[in-house]
Amino acid sequence: MAIVEKKAVKVFRQELTPVSWIERAGVAYADRVAVVDGDVRYTWRELRARSRRMASAFRRAGLKKDDRIAILALNSEPMLLAHFGVPQAGGILVAINTRLSADEVAYIVEHSGSGTVIYTPELEPLLANVPRSVRRLAAGQELEEFLATGSDEPVESWLEDEYDTIAIDYTSGTTGRPKGVEYHHRGAYLNALAMLIDQGLTADSKYLWTLPMFHCNGWTFTWSMAAVGATSVCLGKVDPEQCWDLLKRGEATNFCGAPTVLIMIANHPSASRLDKPVRLFVAAAPPSPTILGRMAELNFEVVHVYGLTETYGPFTVNVPPPDVASLPADEQARLKSRQGVANLCGGEVTVLDESDRPVPLDGETMGEVCMRGNVVMKGYFRNPEATEEAFRGGWFHSGDVGVMHPDGFIELRDRKKDVIISGGENISTIEVQQAVESHPAVLESAVIAIPDDKWGEVPKAFVTLKPGSSATEQEIIDHVRGRIAHFKAPKSVEFGDLPKTSTGKVQKYVLRDREWAGREKRIN
Repeated sequence: MAIVEKKAVKVFRQELTPVSWIERAGVAYADRVAVVDGDVRYTWRELRARSRRMASAFRRAGLKKDDRIAILALNSEPMLLAHFGVPQAGGILVAINTRLSADEVAYIVEHSGSGTVIYTPELEPLLANVPRSVRRLAAGQELEEFLATGSDEPVESWLEDEYDTIAIDYTSGTTGRPKGVEYHHRGAYLNALAMLIDQGLTADSKYLWTLPMFHCNGWTFTWSMAAVGATSVCLGKVDPEQCWDLLKRGEATNFCGAPTVLIMIANHPSASRLDKPVRLFVAAAPPSPTILGRMAELNFEVVHVYGLTETYGPFTVNVPPPDVASLPADEQARLKSRQGVANLCGGEVTVLDESDRPVPLDGETMGEVCMRGNVVMKGYFRNPEATEEAFRGGWFHSGDVGVMHPDGFIELRDRKKDVIISGGENISTIEVQQAVESHPAVLESAVIAIPDDKWGEVPKAFVTLKPGSSATEQEIIDHVRGRIAHFKAPKSVEFGDLPKTSTGKVQKYVLRDREWAGREKRIN
């Protein structure tokens, strides 16, 4: 067991960490239901005991301070538990995107240096390339047996500084391999507070997990629940019919999701106006005014938020003006589709031009959206060069292009980085192009985002075949699916010559202009 030197106790200070909330919740909300996972229910007293057992079990198994523990799991009680038990042990949680390929999962486990992987049994095939030297704990009997080696007694904190790392969340690899984004305890604490305030969570709230907990640690809502004693209602997969059943029975009062989730819910046959309003956050891709208007008709209070993995999830929130209810429905939806202002604990957000000067507040001049403050990452794990580039000039550079309105609200207009956001997942066009061009019949390709009513936007590949070669659209798509995660594969393929400059560079903007013709923005 590691020996951690105790810091001198300061009567007037306690290091900020969301781990403290699980201890408080075990007293303040002891008999309230903390989590519902199918037929499994635990109170906050029980979940605190399980967190303590996980923490002490890992220490007894040899965990040292800042050891990484990976988890590859669907939304479930074990996933929620790990968000408390791992950092309570003194470890760092690495929550892995369950939609990645086995190769990508293995890379993250290796790069993070994770010595253990907790996983949902049905996801075991994704661990195929993970070395056997990495310990595996399957959720269920195996994990329960491991917890039984721990103790229900309080766990002595190894936290030395609130800027110690609590989690490493990997990007989707939009410029090559995924980068590990380091979250600190202080940032997790503050962002979780901001989220619960803007969501209006209370001890009576029932938060429906439509958002994957692996996404920025569930936009830090995994920790928010304990702060107010709210109930987590776990969904392993988003099922609109099940969602409507829970919503209509009052078993879900709040949730978060990408516009894709809203579209699935709003267009399901069970959709009808709710008796009581349900509050939700939408982000990952800007929601259209159309879907925002439809959700309002169904009695959903939609709050538009915006952020990145590097900002613990939502950094900005769209705060409505006091007279918004008196405006026409289409104007309300238009205002709600903007990205807003920094959240309560976030810090600063601005839009900078190419000389890193703020753009005019005219709603027209475009620049790069930049942030700094409490809920910006510590940096990229084991990647100081990328960290320095992202933090140049004293701001975190998002790579997103937007404008600043006269009222100080930001609004996204396009993307500086060539990234596709499909159903809340980031997709690198470079990665897709490389997979397309690995097909023996392909000479060259270009991949861009095209609008899609369900997913917001999806990849489309423009392919030039080698002379004398042939391939069908489906052959290209199947080939790509055999090399990268299925959701990254192009949804359509168009064959022909690519538009190029005089120097031979592909003019992607020509393709975008054609595919996005008639639309005000290049983000759907």
